[in-house]
Amino acid sequence: MKHWKKYDESKKHLDSMKLYTVKEAVELLKKINITKFDPTVEIAVKTNANPKYNDQVIRATTILPNWTWKTTRVAVFVSDDKLDEARKSWADVVWHETLINDIKNNKFDFDVLITTPDSIRDLVVVAKQLGPKWLMPSPKAGTVTPNITQSVQEIKKWKIEFRLDKTWNIHSGIGKLSFDEAKIEENINSFVKAIEDNKPSWVKWKLIKKIVLSTTMSPWIQIQC
Repeated sequence: MKHWKKYDESKKHLDSMKLYTVKEAVELLKKINITKFDPTVEIAVKTNANPKYNDQVIRATTILPNWTWKTTRVAVFVSDDKLDEARKSWADVVWHETLINDIKNNKFDFDVLITTPDSIRDLVVVAKQLGPKWLMPSPKAGTVTPNITQSVQEIKKWKIEFRLDKTWNIHSGIGKLSFDEAKIEENINSFVKAIEDNKPSWVKWKLIKKIVLSTTMSPWIQIQC
């Protein structure tokens, strides 16, 4: 009950009919925060792209300018001759022979799976397990690559993946509320630009329909797009 009371109180600071600037929205997020921990700033982008059609699917990666807070567990699946390189990278898990059986047994001790072009075919047998969890490596996501070390380090440091879901939306965390306001704004603008840069060629109309921001347990704030 306390949560909902605080939530309702925070909503009083918002104008549901207003489209806020990014700067105004970030200031409001800090003002209406009701948590005792450092919440994640989340963005949801409603698009006019229809994921039902392959030529309108959006899946890509971007590097945010201010990205130091998220811990991502990276697994690497490579052939025997590349195991040494994979072990020297920052990967949390390096698998080869045991990977297939672990996935079949629903053992997923990782957030991102990286492989090489010559090893991707060996993961086809577990594509049905990886696919629904968005863990199947993809060249578009930068997770099928000949440069294992570089890819692992980028993902560990500041690279994130985004994709269009079944409801035509793209969701992502873009920082912590404790970040300087200017850094949060910079991450938001960078993320929105990355979506625009990956607009499918078959989407002839405006790509972004609506953008909202929130933090954990806070109301959504709609911003200009």
